Amino acid sequence: MKTAFLSLLVASVAAPALADGISVGPRPLYLVDQMEDGPLKEKLLSCAADPVRRTDFSIGHRGAPMQFPEHTVESNVAAARMGAGILECDVTFTADKELVCRHAQDDLHTTTNILATDLAAKCTAGFTPASGDTPASAKCRTSDITLAEFRTLTGKMDAADTSATDVAGYMDGTAGWRTDLYAADGGLLMTHAESVALFKSLGVKFTPELKAPAVAMPFDGFSQQDYAQKLVDEYKAAGIPASDVWLQSFDLDDVLYWIEAEPEFGAQAVYLDDSYDIDGWSPENPATWPHTMAELKGMGVNFIAPPMWVLLALKDGDIVPSTYAREAKAAGLEIITWTIERSGPLQSGGGWYYQTITEATDSDGVMYEVIDVLAQDVGVAGIFSDWPGTVSYYASCMGLQ
Repeated sequence: MKTAFLSLLVASVAAPALADGISVGPRPLYLVDQMEDGPLKEKLLSCAADPVRRTDFSIGHRGAPMQFPEHTVESNVAAARMGAGILECDVTFTADKELVCRHAQDDLHTTTNILATDLAAKCTAGFTPASGDTPASAKCRTSDITLAEFRTLTGKMDAADTSATDVAGYMDGTAGWRTDLYAADGGLLMTHAESVALFKSLGVKFTPELKAPAVAMPFDGFSQQDYAQKLVDEYKAAGIPASDVWLQSFDLDDVLYWIEAEPEFGAQAVYLDDSYDIDGWSPENPATWPHTMAELKGMGVNFIAPPMWVLLALKDGDIVPSTYAREAKAAGLEIITWTIERSGPLQSGGGWYYQTITEATDSDGVMYEVIDVLAQDVGVAGIFSDWPGTVSYYASCMGLQ
């Protein structure tokens, strides 16, 4: 039933999304208003009356999850309507080894209504209420249920109230958020193949991320390479050209598999570099990196994607490219980065995504300074955003493709 409904929905939402033009709403100019006076602010203000166009520089991060439940039809349609030229499906698998869009294999308890359904009995760990100093918990994996069962679920904003003593309270983790008034009550989940159909109908390109399994591999005979290959096969089955697909993985072995086994797709495979998790690692000290940029390029890697803070540094109070960014470009690597609009208000330093430029992060207006440095000085090929209109406005104003 949901498959048929999704087919009808694809037909109904795609045409208006394209025919009505791109709409980014008031937020971009709100951010511009917060900027310090100067040439960049003047340039962005000069585009206020111009139409915003779709651009591959603007990438929807799980759709538009600042307001819509991530990886749902609604979230991705919103991202496309805000000018994102590329959309993301994080890919996990079900008990019957079908690919679905979820940020993690074990996040159903916070991103869907599973705990309020009979499928809660199938969860790896059912709901446990908060007690004393012990927080409430649950763990529900896509691999706990079949595809048919997955289709019965509804998406919700990714949150949980760990102080809750009942399921309803646990699921209502967005209580008090403004987003809760608009989007927390539901969203249509998708298989990976359905996301391909939807994105194609919206006229956008594709950047799926193969997520690390939360279960031991092989899973019921399904190996990591089977998993990586199945992802590519679904693009081939849909007739999607490799040039429109940027496969992603934090596992370098996945990227190297695609480069070897599927060279057309592997040419644009994106290595999500999380070497920042290594003790002592620094974006300013190449001696702390597990691979030099030249070594990655020599392996056939053409695209690298670290978080924003890895690419940025401060020099005399100005935001500048980091050593990591300069080395990557010198080696001929294309750079994509994440994630704009994921940190909340920036008045107090910006948090994790801005950690190398905290001293300069004192207002929401700094967001466009960061985007400008990433685009013009680092030279990134694209920026993921939880609210793509912010990046789409900049890219359109600056004439980026």
